[in-house]
Amino acid sequence: MTIKKPTCPYQFVVIEGNIGAGKTSLAKKISQDYHAKIILERFADNPFLPKFYDNPERFAFPVELSFLADRYNQLKNELRDRDIFTSFTIADYYFMKSLIFARNTLADDEYELYSRIFHIIYQALPKPDLYVYLHVSTEKLLSNIKSRGRSYESKITAGYLDDIRSGYFGFFKQQKDFRVLVVDTNQVDFVGNDKHYNLLLKAIFGKEYSPGINHVGINP
Repeated sequence: MTIKKPTCPYQFVVIEGNIGAGKTSLAKKISQDYHAKIILERFADNPFLPKFYDNPERFAFPVELSFLADRYNQLKNELRDRDIFTSFTIADYYFMKSLIFARNTLADDEYELYSRIFHIIYQALPKPDLYVYLHVSTEKLLSNIKSRGRSYESKITAGYLDDIRSGYFGFFKQQKDFRVLVVDTNQVDFVGNDKHYNLLLKAIFGKEYSPGINHVGINP
């Protein structure tokens, strides 16, 4: 039996999460099922990323500046032109991610300069209609990271993931400009289980959420 999927009432949806949360996998599935335009982060093209994981202190500033420039250019170009042949746009990251990661990697003086640059250009980008954050435990994140086998991610620690999570939630608490939906997906296999995936779609698109932070749990 085919399960009818809820319609998406939004024009710009962001799927976010910590490293290893499955945001890209979910964004791709939704894009395919809803015939949505997809924007994927081009992290693999950043030449400083492997160097950063080997030597964070030396390469933190160049890697964060590289991400900042690339994310801004990609989002500006992709969101500027509406694709009339797709239903909406979905991205596996949002520009604010740059500031969250930079706060956890840069020295204070570097972060102060970085933050000034960030806020100058942030206002020029469209805000998402719905921002979805996939909340996953640190233990499961580490397992997912290990399973996908990217060599440059092998040195990621539980402490680093905890710091990134704290950065996200600090951002959420201050956010009142658009809808933020935090979804607990610890018990959800939206890649391998269609039932779980449809429950997740219902949670995301099946209810109208208020601006600010909203929480929902999924118990398959």
